[in-house]
Amino acid sequence: MSITVADLDAMSHAEAWGLLRECGGAPRWVEGMVARRPFGTEEKLRAAADEEWALLGPADWRAAFAHHPRIGARAPTAAQGEQGRAWSAGEQSGVAGAAESVRAELAAVNRLYEDRFGHIYIVCAAGRSADELLRIAEGRLWNEHDRELEIAAEELRQIMQLRLAKLLAHDAGDPA
Repeated sequence: MSITVADLDAMSHAEAWGLLRECGGAPRWVEGMVARRPFGTEEKLRAAADEEWALLGPADWRAAFAHHPRIGARAPTAAQGEQGRAWSAGEQSGVAGAAESVRAELAAVNRLYEDRFGHIYIVCAAGRSADELLRIAEGRLWNEHDRELEIAAEELRQIMQLRLAKLLAHDAGDPA
């Protein structure tokens, strides 16, 4: 799906809410974005997205984390819509063809990460290989809790911006 900023500006509250939720996942961010319409331009939309993201805190970030699947999971575990599932699959395409041993290591690191931090491992996976995602996760396991939460939130902000670009047809023909 691709739309224009004018399309987003003209949508009903419910339609815009549903689309933006697939980009960000945090209900407070989505509501803030819907309320700020009309944006008029892509630059204003993307700036507003970062401004609204900056207003969020740990509870909001955790709500957004729950909206995303685990890295490397074959079946989605998150409450995503069809568009979100398609984007997640594309973003994690570097894992899809990975050796089963790497996928098993990612699953093990995901469990360790969740046990340590209480939420799934969030990383902007687009363009990254399974081996790279595994190395990043292993390195992040040693972060302090507060620092890791900030890192995960920043990774999710990057995912949100990537998905806004996809929503606005920057990856025409690419469902990821």
